[in-house]
Amino acid sequence: MKKYVVFFEAKGGSDKGPDGHRKDTMPMVNALKTKGWGAEVVFFTDEILKDEAKKNEIFEHVKNVADAYVSRVNPGNLKEEKLYFDVLRKLCDSGLIGMPHPDAMIGYGAKDALTKLACTPLVPDDTYAYYDIKTFKKTFPKSLAKGERVLKQNRGSTGEGIWRVRLEKSSEYNKVESLDLDTNIICTEAKDNHSETRQLGEFMDFCEQYIVGDNGMLVDMTFLPRIKEGEIRILMLYKTPVYVVHKKPAEGGDAFSATLFSGAKYRYDEPKDWKNLIDWFLGQLPDIRTRLGNYDLPLIWTADFILDTDENGKDKYVLGEINCSCVGFTSPEEFMAKIAVMVGDNIVDIVSEKKA
Repeated sequence: MKKYVVFFEAKGGSDKGPDGHRKDTMPMVNALKTKGWGAEVVFFTDEILKDEAKKNEIFEHVKNVADAYVSRVNPGNLKEEKLYFDVLRKLCDSGLIGMPHPDAMIGYGAKDALTKLACTPLVPDDTYAYYDIKTFKKTFPKSLAKGERVLKQNRGSTGEGIWRVRLEKSSEYNKVESLDLDTNIICTEAKDNHSETRQLGEFMDFCEQYIVGDNGMLVDMTFLPRIKEGEIRILMLYKTPVYVVHKKPAEGGDAFSATLFSGAKYRYDEPKDWKNLIDWFLGQLPDIRTRLGNYDLPLIWTADFILDTDENGKDKYVLGEINCSCVGFTSPEEFMAKIAVMVGDNIVDIVSEKKA
């Protein structure tokens, strides 16, 4: 065992501090160094990824010096993400421990992870993924006929392309098997909670943009009105919950977005404050891992939940999203140093166990 870890970053982007790094990268590097391990940051750019010689030089260097890599590349900061994933996959194939493996990033981070978990207690059965326009236009008028829905695009962030969709006349639910294309609907985008009245057919035409292109897809799931009470995010370090963020949407109107940009208020709680949710979620981890490709759990990841009510009138939690590509822990800032030390502990434990 070499006791050496490489952190990958992308040059540039709005997630960087004055030193050119993500704010949470160097604290992790330094945490490893205090444990007597070696660590360094290696930067990628689109130009490097398209240059076979430079790309191979990085591959050979990392393969020769490191036991593992930690990916800190924010989706969108590299246009050549596929080429980046190819490098990570090649490193994993050569014996490095991927944190995470690129296929785990794809499997956990894609919105259709929800459909793969739809037959578990985590996600409602009537959760669908649309990979082609024909299936979307055939199925969505049927699912919306039964009740309010949420459509989520696979790309984008900060609520862009996530739409709450409901009938203009709520009395019209469950009247027909499939809605007519001229049905009036109200659409609210999570990005800024703005609402638009549209016709169903025209709105579906608009949504085609989310399905076409690489990794294009829409997820269609039931709208849970208790989102108004707040989304609950668990920050995980491998198998350990670190803190819980309670994200309460802005008051009034059709607001349902839990992003800071849209005016949501965040509160940071200890895992013990959400013991029932935490204990239940940890019990689901083996099933989550199996159904999302059987890769090792990501090093730093989040799971977002929305409150619902079961048939007995008791609280239950519904999984809304998993993030693992480049989860940050820069907020609240006073937690960052402590979490970086915990990340270092996790890295040492994982590498030591797998390289034993």
